[in-house]
Amino acid sequence: IRRRPRTRWIDYGTGLFWEQLELEERTGMSGTDVMKDVFVSCCQIALNVSGKGDSLSPWDGVLDLPEQTLIHNRSQQLIDQLGVSADEKSDMVSDVESVITFYCKSRNITFTPDLSWPHLLKPLLGLQLPRSDLYNCFYAIMNKYIPRDCVAKGRPFHLYRLLLQYHEPELCSFLDTKKITPDSYAINWLGSLFSSHCLPDVTQALWDSYLQQADPFLIFFLMLIILVNAKESILTQEGDSKEDIIKMLQSSPSLLESEDIEDLFSLAQYYQSKTPLSLRKMNQNLFGSSLLALKEEDMDLSQALCLPVSVPEILQANQLQQDGVRFFVVDCRPAEQYNAGHLSTAFHLDSDLMLQNPSEFALSVKSLLEAQKQSLESGSIASGEHLCFMGSGREEEDMYMNMVLAHFLQKNKEYVSIAKGGFMALQQHLVDMNIEGLDSSYVHWIVSTSGSHSSLCSADGESLTSPGGDGKGVKSLVNKMTFALKSKSVNVKEKMISFIENTSTPVDRISFNLPWHVSSSDRVGKPYRGVKPVFSIADEEEYDTDEIDSSSMSDDDRKEIVNIQTWINKPDVKHHIPCNEVKETGHMFPSHLLITATHMYCLREIASRKGFAYIQSRQALNSVVKITSKKKHPELITFKFGSNNSAGVEISAVERYLIPNAGDATKVIKQQIMKVLDALESS
Repeated sequence: IRRRPRTRWIDYGTGLFWEQLELEERTGMSGTDVMKDVFVSCCQIALNVSGKGDSLSPWDGVLDLPEQTLIHNRSQQLIDQLGVSADEKSDMVSDVESVITFYCKSRNITFTPDLSWPHLLKPLLGLQLPRSDLYNCFYAIMNKYIPRDCVAKGRPFHLYRLLLQYHEPELCSFLDTKKITPDSYAINWLGSLFSSHCLPDVTQALWDSYLQQADPFLIFFLMLIILVNAKESILTQEGDSKEDIIKMLQSSPSLLESEDIEDLFSLAQYYQSKTPLSLRKMNQNLFGSSLLALKEEDMDLSQALCLPVSVPEILQANQLQQDGVRFFVVDCRPAEQYNAGHLSTAFHLDSDLMLQNPSEFALSVKSLLEAQKQSLESGSIASGEHLCFMGSGREEEDMYMNMVLAHFLQKNKEYVSIAKGGFMALQQHLVDMNIEGLDSSYVHWIVSTSGSHSSLCSADGESLTSPGGDGKGVKSLVNKMTFALKSKSVNVKEKMISFIENTSTPVDRISFNLPWHVSSSDRVGKPYRGVKPVFSIADEEEYDTDEIDSSSMSDDDRKEIVNIQTWINKPDVKHHIPCNEVKETGHMFPSHLLITATHMYCLREIASRKGFAYIQSRQALNSVVKITSKKKHPELITFKFGSNNSAGVEISAVERYLIPNAGDATKVIKQQIMKVLDALESS
């Protein structure tokens, strides 16, 4: 077994190894037996179970769980794979079944078919441990190294996807486009620590190194390297089916050999060194013995657009002199908020420009990347290879920032993250540090347009520093700043939540979608008769927080694929309106609105199939409640669909489109709607 230098296990293992060499000389045992005994001893020491008592002793041994047949069958299947003698089979099946059953009973867990526990026991069975030691080792591995929620669509797989996106955005985008989620190929990798697919000698070498490190998060980076190594093969499978790609991915670890393990861990540790520490700090409760459920706020990884990074790490990272993750912070707040106060090292990129002035936005992005390059070359304190985007911290205001993030992710930009909590979290962090009585001039972290560290101005020029300069300092400063920003913040709740992209060659456009990140539910408004029409066209002033965004309704797998030109040429199609469908995730898709006598269809172009589209939605014209637009962005049109009931109008769907010449388009739609309503009233 090739060992990594100077770790705790090596220290133990070396001593044990020399003891075993002496034992070999005295007893004539083979080197293989010696190394096996060394591995057993080292394994128990590394798992901290050496000398532990019999945990199974309080158990009555009754195998009576509702899923007992499943447990027995999985145990039998495992032993059948080992090729042991008939005499040994019965005892080994009993050991495996007993270990799994007692673990389920003691932890109040139901064993399900997708759990990888039998695979996890496979390497331990080769050690020929007594049943009590087998259970102790199994329990220790489950407790320390197998993450909670290691099930289909579980939190560890959302975290893994964010890690993959951070380092390999092109590969992540390819798998997203194919709707291949990490749990579909990696659930047994993670649940068995690769023992489900690796040969026994490879598993032993891998576990040897893995348990030496005593770092449960390292498994995510080992999984990452498996995909990175297979990247070229994966990207050449554009024409293959989803099922074939998943099968290939699942079997990737089987290609590992014992000689590869050292390189595997070296690469994993390199990628780990290039990853923000927030990944592990924000997810520490994935591992450990606590029976407490994961906090609700910790379950939002499925909704994360990219990897979140804590404000303390951002501030600390750029003070490091040695190599490590350093951030180039990009402040995406509106100009008036940025000018009122911002992180002194932050580069400003006004996300409003994406709609107001796309060409100026493109120049700003170019300037940003050039500034990042120059700061790296000069060794500036503001330099960083890793882009971290900072918003205000208020969800409704950060929609534009999500749009900017989506833009960079679509460009397959690596090392993209978001400051968790935004500028508000930065303010609070500075307050907290001041409360703790640390004697530092934290005002220097924030500057205003005046360039003065001692004076921070609000958007209207009012000084926000403490009048007495007594340095209660940051708390009063931040409190005043917070008030100023809240009072001056632009109401952007209904601002466009999309990104601008070049749609002239849609076939070459890489579609960025998050197949897990939107729950699918089809909700369509019912047409109503005999009631006064509530349809109206108006400027949009407010955002209804209880509305349903129908642009995220159903999975593409269930949508009908049609030829765009064939549908445009249908005799019942009265109007064809090229547009872009806007999704709440901050993305925009080239689409076509087709208006018939009674319905409005949205056909979303399929990037990989030129000339074809999904039928994204089909809405009855008599269910249109309101058509609105923003005065600031008249080309962004929102359609609200609903039905009438005793409580009034119930909004059932909301669709948003970016439409060139929106005035002409809404006029023809309005005319057709009025025809439908007139026909209903006269019927």
